[in-house]
Amino acid sequence: MAGTAARYLYLARHGEASPDQSELSAAGLRQAALLGERLRSAPLTAIHHSPLARAAQTARLVRGQLDGVPLEESELVGDYVPYAPERDELPPDLADSTLDFLALFSPEELESGPPLAQRALAEFTGPVDGDEPRHELVVTHNFVVAWLIRDALDAPKWRWMALNHANAALTVIRYAPGRAASMLVYNDLGHLPPELRWTGFPPELRV
Repeated sequence: MAGTAARYLYLARHGEASPDQSELSAAGLRQAALLGERLRSAPLTAIHHSPLARAAQTARLVRGQLDGVPLEESELVGDYVPYAPERDELPPDLADSTLDFLALFSPEELESGPPLAQRALAEFTGPVDGDEPRHELVVTHNFVVAWLIRDALDAPKWRWMALNHANAALTVIRYAPGRAASMLVYNDLGHLPPELRWTGFPPELRV
């Protein structure tokens, strides 16, 4: 009877997008290529990516640095709100600002995201069947990266909202049988030169 093996989930936010979000900016193109170089030694078996152009383009550029790793588009890692908390789930001092942020999204957006988020957890987290470890990359968006990290840390569902991931940064989570999920790498920008780190972030969030 087949056992279970460790899953290594590599998470990357897409490269910096153009102002209209239709494609990668010049900086985003460089970020994606450098991310691919960083991953050359990783034994990846698949690259899953969001249907949106900025993520799909990032995934293609990463794949261009690798050797025959298949690309797989998935709506489960698209750009959506993964969870919308109620006021009583939130710390009192954060409730107003959190709910004001969620009010920027339509009711349809707030309803459609959570089912996708739950399916993403079922598809991309936890140990895998068989005897061989699996290494796979997901190229997605800030909210989904935050959601998957929150789950790995067993944090309250609303905590995805306090996590930010830089463009083309790398996070790696290990799901081993019989063990809690472990964060091996988080938001790593070491493969990017200083001018390509924290693109789009205000000065107070750059470190």
